[in-house]
Amino acid sequence: MPYTFLEAGLQILYLVGATGLALYGLQALILTLLKLCEERLLRKSSARPVNPPVCRQSIESCNWPSVTVQLPVYNEVHVVSRLIDACATLDYPSDRLQIQILDDSTDGTTAIAESRAEFWRSQGADVQVLHRSDRRGFKAGALKEGLHQASGEFIAVFDADFAPLPDFLKRTLPAFLENAPQNVGFVQTRWTHLNEPYSALTKAQALALDGHFVVEQAARHAVGLPFGFNGSAGVWRRACIEDQAVGGWQDDTLCEDLDLSYRAQLAGWQGVYLDDVEAPAELPPQLLAFKRQQFRWAKGSVATLRKLAASVWQGGWPTLKRTAAYVHLGGYLIHPLLLLLLLVTPLLMLFGSHAYWPLAYLSLVSVGPPALYALAQRRLHPQDWMRRWARLPLLMLLGMGLSLSNSVAAWQALFGKGGTFLRTPKFNVEGSAGSWHGSGYALDLEPIVAVELTLALYAGTGCYLAAIHGQWWNLPFLAFYACGYALVAAAGLYESSRARSARLNLGRRMARPLPPKNLVKY
Repeated sequence: MPYTFLEAGLQILYLVGATGLALYGLQALILTLLKLCEERLLRKSSARPVNPPVCRQSIESCNWPSVTVQLPVYNEVHVVSRLIDACATLDYPSDRLQIQILDDSTDGTTAIAESRAEFWRSQGADVQVLHRSDRRGFKAGALKEGLHQASGEFIAVFDADFAPLPDFLKRTLPAFLENAPQNVGFVQTRWTHLNEPYSALTKAQALALDGHFVVEQAARHAVGLPFGFNGSAGVWRRACIEDQAVGGWQDDTLCEDLDLSYRAQLAGWQGVYLDDVEAPAELPPQLLAFKRQQFRWAKGSVATLRKLAASVWQGGWPTLKRTAAYVHLGGYLIHPLLLLLLLVTPLLMLFGSHAYWPLAYLSLVSVGPPALYALAQRRLHPQDWMRRWARLPLLMLLGMGLSLSNSVAAWQALFGKGGTFLRTPKFNVEGSAGSWHGSGYALDLEPIVAVELTLALYAGTGCYLAAIHGQWWNLPFLAFYACGYALVAAAGLYESSRARSARLNLGRRMARPLPPKNLVKY
């Protein structure tokens, strides 16, 4: 078959997708090596992790500053009590601690929050419920309005799925105090997991988040590269938020946290990552909830890239730092690249064309991502890290299966404006116990599942073409796509069916008439 312009175009698209994925694999490898080098240097010097000097030896005698803890919530019936109780029992001088419940709820969450706030006020705590009748600006809008009534010099933020440990503030605030640089604008801590053992899904999420926090965030911070505030379990210097050069909380992206932290660093403020401070949180136990969370993170981070691309270029950072910032902010662009490779590869085989075959393995056989996750597990769980690392294939399948949804999010961020902040439902599931199926917060299936099933069939057809054309190097690549899309679609269908059945059974039980009070059983 003669070589055509269409075939040439497909080859170029394939090259773009494969080399783009290789770039992100290279980033993971570099960050892993940086983390390894840091750990070796620390072992040789018998030093502690590189964090600003703090007053840990006199931690009880510190002249603690005033702190406002902001808790943005929206329809969180299942977890709002856990959140408020955990923050109200923080080990911190009560006369210097203010707790704001920034409530945008439209259901029974507000009544629960008011009740818990009243209880803790009776115990001497300063707990306020600031309820808004609309969600203008979503989470960023709530944080911004709450700041007007905040009394603290420092602002701690916790999302509804968190349950901070009592010593959180006393372990984070020293990063701002005493000998710490005065330009420290925010501190981020490491997320841990309240319900990691709940299911295969939560175990895979834990693997991904551990890699992000233990290796990516730590390595970026250690070598002075820009990194993001993760939106929860962190503390801000109020002066940083209110700095005119920073611009405060803004709601034109769905990642107001990432946006603010980058604007702060561009304005000369410094971020600090504390790997040794843990912040327990609940992982989404429903795949559709995890999918929604990833959609929001993908759309928000790409929108932040679009918004700040020019500022990063003009911000005076050296080339290496600018490049690292672009790769970091564009991390979710890996999903459009994955989708592009899937769409192009079977078409090339139909033409009888052989793509430059080593490129097919750049994203899958690259040692970067597997090494990153292995190092994180080895650091956190030295006794059984290999068993935990063995969850990597499931995480890869989820990544493949979510590439369509996250590609839609990236497209909307690049060519659309704003968007609705769709919350990730929380169900108060801890450990391996609990159920979410009967909750009114359980998400229903969306029409995109039909496209995911279609892509699973398309990838399966690609496997057949790879076999008959002898392009065996494409077979594992396409098989992962087929299994990933099939897994995400099938799990969504199954979960949606179980949730509907649970709600119907609950409705029947509630509608069942009670027996007469004078009924006597013999």
